[in-house]
This record gives sequence, structure tokens and C-alpha cells, in this order.
Amino acid sequence: MQLGLHAVPKAGLLLPALLAQSPLLISAIPGVYSCPAACSARSLLPSALIDPLQGSQGDDRAMELDDIAEMGEQKAKGDEYRTALAKAVSSGDVAACKRFVDHVLSDAVPLVLSRQLLLAFAQSLPQLQPDALQAVATYALEKVQPRAVSYEEQVGAIREQLAALYEAQEEWSKAAHALAGIDLDSGMRVLDAEYKLAKNIKIAMLYLEDDDAVAAETYIKKASSLLSSCKNEELELQYKTCYARILDSKRRFLEAATRYYELSQVGKRRIGDSEISEDDLEQALLSSIKCAILAAAGPQRSRMLATLYKDERCAKLPLYPFLEKVYLERILQAAEVESFAQGLAQHQLATLPDGSTVLERSVTEHNLEAASKLYNNIYVAELGALLGVPADKAEAVASRMVMENRLQAMIDQVDGLITFKAAPEPLQQWDRNIAALCQAVNGIVDEAASRGIRLQAAA
Repeated sequence: MQLGLHAVPKAGLLLPALLAQSPLLISAIPGVYSCPAACSARSLLPSALIDPLQGSQGDDRAMELDDIAEMGEQKAKGDEYRTALAKAVSSGDVAACKRFVDHVLSDAVPLVLSRQLLLAFAQSLPQLQPDALQAVATYALEKVQPRAVSYEEQVGAIREQLAALYEAQEEWSKAAHALAGIDLDSGMRVLDAEYKLAKNIKIAMLYLEDDDAVAAETYIKKASSLLSSCKNEELELQYKTCYARILDSKRRFLEAATRYYELSQVGKRRIGDSEISEDDLEQALLSSIKCAILAAAGPQRSRMLATLYKDERCAKLPLYPFLEKVYLERILQAAEVESFAQGLAQHQLATLPDGSTVLERSVTEHNLEAASKLYNNIYVAELGALLGVPADKAEAVASRMVMENRLQAMIDQVDGLITFKAAPEPLQQWDRNIAALCQAVNGIVDEAASRGIRLQAAA
């Protein structure tokens, strides 16, 4: 049977427990307690019941931190703070970690000691579980933001831990944003060029993982200004790789092909802590071939294709037959193009403003250039049928290539006829280059003779 308050014969142990739950009933029991309305029921309890009704463990820890702050000796105070930090982190208590941050950033802790403790806090973050680490690190950054100038090193350490967490969770943009918050150009602390170069490259690579080439380019440009003052070969290799990927993502395929080809020719197999495997070099060579094929048709693309075609390493690759047809300027068939498209990245198949894809534009321009080697002239309608596009689009592509000096042709819009002009023969151009070189050498010899310098022919 449940007992009512008036059924209790005297103030034993049960009564104070009930009063603690309903303090307003105190005055309703005559002769037991007489207390003003402001009196707390807690003060009326027996001492044996005080401990179970004390505040949470967090209050005890808060009191502990306040007690530490009142200590006089700085070294002992720092040791006690570190002990409290270790307890909070080892328990995984997010609330306790947040209270530690609040206390360390308060006026009760001197700035010098506060910096040391916040740095120790940042270094201990990996001991927390991922969710707790994210919550605590984010909270600490919010709290320290108004005084970030005084805690730049500590903020940087916290952001690095948070970025590592996001990277492990494949939250690439969040990781990049966390690192981007580190002030690398601050005048409050001196950072060496290698550290700043590494961070800018890392941020750019993280943005690239989310295909954000625009943001990545911003940081790779910052890194480029630091290369001359840093002689770290590993970072230079990362920079070249990142820059090639940015050019690729921004559809500057000819430049990307050149950069990838340079990477495929790296001689060393170990640079710093990075080991370069044959698979890495082969992947760089494959990327170079893809970008060269996707590049806008023209003389520069032809030179890049010639370089790749003559590289004996390419003969072992599955893309070699397709590369050969492109280099020899043969018309590409739809089945071959479809097979090639299966190995392309998403941005290499992006849709352009005119409705065509990057690959379709490249193949159309290539086939048009190949047609110029087969025909002296051709009607626009027939050219469209050959390219697999409407006649007006074939004419638009041809006119654009003519204006950009990538195609030697004349378009008669009245008759709808395109007349291709023969390009100079390769041997004739070769002869002109040799003649120009000989003239330059003769000029050097004449200039040396006029200055009294006698040159002797090599034996």
C-alpha cells in the first residue's frame, strides 16, 4: 500500500527523501519542519543522503578545475591540469572535454599556460572516438575563434586532427576546408616554406578528390610560388601530380598530357618516403594518352601524339591500337570510340554548352582533320554524314577550326563546299628548320670573329 505524507509517524529516513522530491510540501506538514519558502530541501537532508543527490560528475570536475586554478605553483598547476585532461580524454566524456576547453580559455588560466594546455589537448584528440573527436574539435575551434590570433599554433594542430578525421571518413571537402582554416601567412609565427608548401598541396589534392578543380587551383597556385624556396623532391612530385590532375579536370587536355608524360618519365623509384612503382608510371602514361586524344585537334596535338606513338612503352598498353589510329589520322568508328569512352573519368565525359560531350567534340574534330587528308574538297552535307553530325554542326566545327588555325581550309557557304588546302610537306618543313639552324650558327661564328675570338672545328 502506498503511504501518503500524513501517514508517516515521524521524520525518519523516508520523509527527507520524499521532501527532496517535493520541497513545496514541507510547509504542509505541521510540527515537522518550519522553514522559509526560500529554504532548500537539500539543507534539511541527513548527511548520509547528500552524496547521492550531489550534482553530476561534471560539476565535480568543474570544481576540480577551479581548485587547480587557485593553486600557487605554476608547475604543479600545469601537471594537475594535464592529469585532469588525461582523465577527461580517457573517459571519452565529450562534456568533460568541452568544460576543459572552456576553463583553459577563461581568464582563470594565464595565456602562457593556456597555450601549453590547449596544444596538449589538440595532441590528445586522436584518443577519442571519431564522433567525440569531431564534436570536441569543432567546439574548441568555435570557442577559440575570437582569440585565434593568440592561439595560432594550437588552432593549426586542432584543424590538422579534424582534417585527418574527415579524410579517414572520405569527407574530402570538409577535410580541405578544415586545413584551409590554418593561417599560413600570419605574421605572428614563422612557418618554413616546406610546411606551407605541403599544406597547400594537401588542400589542393583533397579538393580534387571531390572534383573541385577551381578550389584546388587556388591552392596549387599558392604552392607554385613556394617551389623555388623548397628543395623537397617528394613535395615537388606531389605538386606536379596535383597540377596535372587540375589541368585534366579543367579540360586543358593538351597541357595535362604533357605534364602526365613528364611524370611517366620519372627516373627514381624512391623519392623521400614515397616509392614509385611501375604501375604508377604506367598510369601516368595512360592518362597522358587519354588527354592527348581528348585535346583539341591541331599541330600541337599531333606533336604530342607523335611523341606518345614513338614511345616503345605505349606499344604494351591496351590503348595502343586506338592511339595508332588517332596518330595516323584515320577516321574513328563509333564502336572504337565507345570502347575508349569506358576508360574515361566523369569530367572527361562532361556535357558541353552545345549539347555534345567532351569526347564527341574531340572525335568530331579528329575525324574532320582526317577527312582533310582524304579529300581535296567535300560538300558540307556529305561531311556531316561522314562525321555523324548534322550539316550545320559540321560547318560550325570546320569554321571554328579554320579561325583557330587548326585546319587549313576554305568554306564556300553559297555552294556549301569546303576546300581543304594542302599543308606544307613534312620534309620541306624539316629542310627549312635545318636552314634556319645553320644560319643561326653562322651568325654566332661571325659575331665571335668580329670580337677576335677564334673558333676551331672539333676533330
